[in-house]
Amino acid sequence: MSELRIRTTVERRGPAAAIILTDEQVASLGGARNAPVTLSIGDATVRTRIGQMGGENLLGLSKERRAALGVDEGDEVEAVVALDRAEREVELPQELAAALDADPTAAAAFAGLAPSRRKELARGIADAKADATRQRRLERALDQLRATTAS
Repeated sequence: MSELRIRTTVERRGPAAAIILTDEQVASLGGARNAPVTLSIGDATVRTRIGQMGGENLLGLSKERRAALGVDEGDEVEAVVALDRAEREVELPQELAAALDADPTAAAAFAGLAPSRRKELARGIADAKADATRQRRLERALDQLRATTAS
């Protein structure tokens, strides 16, 4: 697996921060321009994607990711970027897992979703504070999944 070792500065970009990569650096990784990658700084690693904004290749660093990596805007860092070929796993709330086990149609549709969409759907249910809200969100998600396979 290709990896890229760089010394760079964490730069402010919009409301977040980013590590900027050149086109040559992105090409050296051997993946697509928006490839999933791991970013390691020191002993910490996060999973992310190469993004493009304003003609630049970026590894976006939200406040949460900066905290996980122990960096902040303006820091000079030694970073290792590598293609991330690992399967993207989504932690399912218990209610969603049980509902998908009981409904093969919805489960098939869920499996066909992009990892980011699966994560968004699971988070919407898991983040509900009230049981009634969680149940409503679960039912709405299952209806959407069933409709996906019906069309």
